[in-house]
Amino acid sequence: MSHDHDHPTDWKHNGVRVIPGDKLDPTSAGKTAGMNRATAINFARVGAQKIWAGTVHIHANAKTGAHHHGDLESVIYVVKGKARMRWGNKLEYVAEAGPGDFIFVPPYVPHQEINASTDETLECVLVRSGQDPVVVNLDIEPVEKPENVPWVDPIHADPNAKS
Repeated sequence: MSHDHDHPTDWKHNGVRVIPGDKLDPTSAGKTAGMNRATAINFARVGAQKIWAGTVHIHANAKTGAHHHGDLESVIYVVKGKARMRWGNKLEYVAEAGPGDFIFVPPYVPHQEINASTDETLECVLVRSGQDPVVVNLDIEPVEKPENVPWVDPIHADPNAKS
């Protein structure tokens, strides 16, 4: 049996990890007003090299400050509640997501997460393309009425549809 020396062979301690939901780390996930992040997966906790994963909770009727995450890509999966995302240089665009929906946030995009519910906590799972807890908080005066931007899958979009 041959072994690749670039990979550990002690799979018992270097293989799959299950991180219980009540064992997340709320201290290492970066701070943004209006939200609570907690780390499940990063280098310090499990040895992850290229991703960060954790949870985000936004209290009922609350919103975060405008921010971006530098060169990191982010994926948000809505578990419970209704997310309203605003983005753009003046937060001039808006879209909503509910349970089972995914949200993709490209690098450097100014954005704001809003809990669209007045009585239910918004609960999400968040995955980022890097380890650093980059949060660049921005001082943006948002437009009063953002433009709704529904997502259209470019792979399956009707090429004859007007945009």
